[in-house]
Amino acid sequence: MAKTTFCRLQPMDLLSALHDYGAVTQNSELNVKQRFGKAIRRRRRELDLSQEELAERAEMNRTYLSDVERGEVNPSLEIIDKLAGALGISVANLFSNYGIDLGQKPSD
Repeated sequence: MAKTTFCRLQPMDLLSALHDYGAVTQNSELNVKQRFGKAIRRRRRELDLSQEELAERAEMNRTYLSDVERGEVNPSLEIIDKLAGALGISVANLFSNYGIDLGQKPSD
């Protein structure tokens, strides 16, 4: 009978391993924010809008919009709705057409 060897993983090693194998971790939340930010940036560029123009349309601060696009903040549903409206797209289409769903990757 073969002997089974076990090794001890440090907490960060375990998180890295779980992330590498696609398990849901805290990193998944960051990925969703980053994917959302990329989708906002992509749609904004399709419309040839500057961050200043989009921020004005969405009635928000440009620096906050920049944080959203970089995936640095977790925007509320109200902010998501404002951004979608300012981009001329429904929230549903923003999520489905720009790869924000957890099972999808954005197509750049």
